[in-house]
Amino acid sequence: MKVTLIGAGSREFAGKIIRDLLLSKPIADKGLELVLMDIAAEPLAEMAEYARRLTARLGHAATVDATTDLDAAVTGASFIVTAIEVNRYHYWSQDFTIPRKYGFRQVYGENGGPGGLFHALRQFGPLLEIARAIEKNAPDALFLNFSNPEHKVCEAISRLTNVKVVGLCHGYFYGVRQISAFLDIPREQLELPAAGINHFTWFQAIRDRTTGEDLYPRLREREHAANWVSDWHEIGLSRILFRRFGLWPSPSANHLGEYISWAEDYVPAQLQYFHDPADGSPWREGARTPEWFYHVGLADADRPLFEAPADASLGTALDDAPLESSEELAIPIIEWVGCGVERALPAVNLPNRGAIPGLPDDMVVEVPAIVRDGELIPVQMEELPEGILAMVRLQGSIHKLLVEAYVEKSKQKLLQAILLDPIIDSHNRAVAMLDEFLEAQADALPPLA
Repeated sequence: MKVTLIGAGSREFAGKIIRDLLLSKPIADKGLELVLMDIAAEPLAEMAEYARRLTARLGHAATVDATTDLDAAVTGASFIVTAIEVNRYHYWSQDFTIPRKYGFRQVYGENGGPGGLFHALRQFGPLLEIARAIEKNAPDALFLNFSNPEHKVCEAISRLTNVKVVGLCHGYFYGVRQISAFLDIPREQLELPAAGINHFTWFQAIRDRTTGEDLYPRLREREHAANWVSDWHEIGLSRILFRRFGLWPSPSANHLGEYISWAEDYVPAQLQYFHDPADGSPWREGARTPEWFYHVGLADADRPLFEAPADASLGTALDDAPLESSEELAIPIIEWVGCGVERALPAVNLPNRGAIPGLPDDMVVEVPAIVRDGELIPVQMEELPEGILAMVRLQGSIHKLLVEAYVEKSKQKLLQAILLDPIIDSHNRAVAMLDEFLEAQADALPPLA
């Protein structure tokens, strides 16, 4: 079984997937040919050496190869796993900051909001290049994508190519942990079907896996009794959404807030890319990209007052990583599709095909999935409450316009998508923001006329 990992120079992500693959007995029994691909040769070589050391350490029979040639990497592969970004922190800092500069209350900027639109446009070109290489060299392969913005890029790939693509993210498990903590019930004891879009999913039921008891009434009681400010950064917005719309959302406040115009009321002022504007543009030549922080509660833990010199022993850090499987769903999918081992697949991003009633069939949604006749298919879900469905449906329209803007090279269609976004409250400021993005990211965005 040939499995190709694209974006293999990423130490955190690639290291995790390599460990997951090599720790899977069903995949080992198939005879694993692991191919690592990246356009950055030096980190790619480091990851290849790590994979070979780990293979020897586990006594695994897998072969490990590395290449910077995309066509060679995907030819003959059964599964292609991808996680890529283009100059990630430099452009992300703009995605987060530029909309706020124009007065738009964007609490985050990765998947939703105007920042998410430009993030997606930068990702479309490289990911479609990979998809077309798969279409040409491995048409029967399953493309497992971890690259964000998950739903937007998967929608572009599924609409514009014939590749079998599925988007994967661990956001669902954040909500699972939150519910487990509120109920004080182990995660393994809970049945938690969820539906929506990536980083904006909703648990349609909360049941005891053994008895079948509906646990939503208990969650409502315990949530109302809980300290309001406890873990506020993570679940403050989740709790008010639960009270207003009746279902518990996932994953966490920062991500959920990307899709909501009033999120800033429940998400504290963000520091993700803080900089002093009086120091000049942080994106001018020679300037240092602003520092990344997930939220203010982690700022001291993530960055001490004065940073110590960076540790150069990255290979040691990889070797010291725990030898345990992650909760990522790539390997469970490979084990079911490629090895016939049924696994729980609670959250995958696929074209809807009727799975969530009331949404277009070709809109990419996040739902549970099963494998039937070797194909990954979404599980039929219940209808979402109208208030939730309306928020999700709007994002589907935005995604469709964004893909059309890319195909037609249309600034007009992109502006339409921006003006539909819930946080946009001014046409003129939206136009000015669009023009600044097009100038600041001209070397990474597709041409728009």
